Amino acid sequence: MKVLKSITALAVAGLLFASCAETKKENVETTVDTEVKETSKEMAMSNEQQTPTIVGVAASNESFTTLVAAVKAADLVDALNGKGPFTVFAPTNDAFAKLPDGTVETLLKPENKSTLAGILTYHVVSGKFEAAAVIEAIKKNNGKFTVDTLNGGQITLSLKDGKVLLTDAKGGMSTVVMADVAASNGVIHAIDSVVMPK
Repeated sequence: MKVLKSITALAVAGLLFASCAETKKENVETTVDTEVKETSKEMAMSNEQQTPTIVGVAASNESFTTLVAAVKAADLVDALNGKGPFTVFAPTNDAFAKLPDGTVETLLKPENKSTLAGILTYHVVSGKFEAAAVIEAIKKNNGKFTVDTLNGGQITLSLKDGKVLLTDAKGGMSTVVMADVAASNGVIHAIDSVVMPK
């Protein structure tokens, strides 16, 4: 009888141990699974943080040094680092070089800050519009699509030889030379001429 009790006690103890081991295994698996999910979430967040804003992207590209200097002089860094999203038609250094001699230097002077800000915000549209969306909008609107800029003025977008053209308020034209440069708060399309508001 004592032997039977001992066997029964051992069996119960074995079952309890197995149950505890299984519970412990499940707890370990749950902990590991949670840690993996949290690490993935942290990596995703750090990837988002690693993607620079529009200003960061422009600052890291040698083609936009004049634009970055202008954005700083116009005190627009914080605005363009904002949540957005924004679509920026960003003039390259060559685009600024096309302006009459002395124009850029004059615009960068503190007394011309509001004029410079007006020109720069004329290159910015609220919302994220990648090239495919822009082209689709142009095609759906009989070849021309007008966008409102942050400056309050408008730019007309059209297509020529598969490239997006911008026509400004003064009739000046610019061509998108590089599209869909991604930023954390929008998208940049590089253009080959500075567009001007009224």
